[in-house]
Amino acid sequence: MAERDPSPAVTRSLSILELLAASEGRPLPPAEIARRLGIAKSSTINLISALEEGGMISRTLNGCTLGRATAEIGGAYAEQFNQAREFYSACEASELLRSHVVQMTVLAGLDALYLARHEGRRRFRLGTPLGSRLPAALTATGNAHLMRMSDEEVIALVGPTEPFPQLTQDSVRDLGGLLEKIRESRSRGYAVDVNESVHGVTGVAVPLEPWTPSDPPFALGVPLPSEEASPETIGAVAEALQQAADTLSNPFARSVS
Repeated sequence: MAERDPSPAVTRSLSILELLAASEGRPLPPAEIARRLGIAKSSTINLISALEEGGMISRTLNGCTLGRATAEIGGAYAEQFNQAREFYSACEASELLRSHVVQMTVLAGLDALYLARHEGRRRFRLGTPLGSRLPAALTATGNAHLMRMSDEEVIALVGPTEPFPQLTQDSVRDLGGLLEKIRESRSRGYAVDVNESVHGVTGVAVPLEPWTPSDPPFALGVPLPSEEASPETIGAVAEALQQAADTLSNPFARSVS
């Protein structure tokens, strides 16, 4: 016998928000939301109205998208961790990183979830929007998370999803290819994603160890235009990221202005 949902309205509201998050910014009409979630249209409209009033959903003529309050909640989640609060100062303290987009992610299931972003000072800004999720197997920051794991742990986590989604023609497709990449990343101390998640973008990333056992492990990454990503540039960015990670992993090593 199926367990009775104690709060069906809450469960359905969360399902609506998850559906909008997965739509990648495309507005979804209420009728489509109702159909895809199997909820009565009248109930869906009532839930949408409540979520809109709370700022969780924004409605346009084309449909519904996530609202401003979801970004505020995401920012508040990141701000509860010391490393996220110190992240921007660490980027600005680095002569190299201050000019680049630098991103902080946390591992969320099979994905790298983008929590914080230092915009940098370069004219051309690459990177992934805050709140986005990309497969950990295909991204530099995702691979930086997987570097912490043994081969057996990587297999247990992502093995059942093989073959992996192909975001570009260069995306790694199978477990053997991923394990080879992760072993190389462990050996050199940083992860590299060459055109695997976004064509024309090379990501460089390092793992960031948490300050306390209760904090989640993060990763730091920099997206580079692939035409500029020479081995020397990748190495310099990786070294700067490792220095920032060392600072953020040790609260006593923070710079004092």
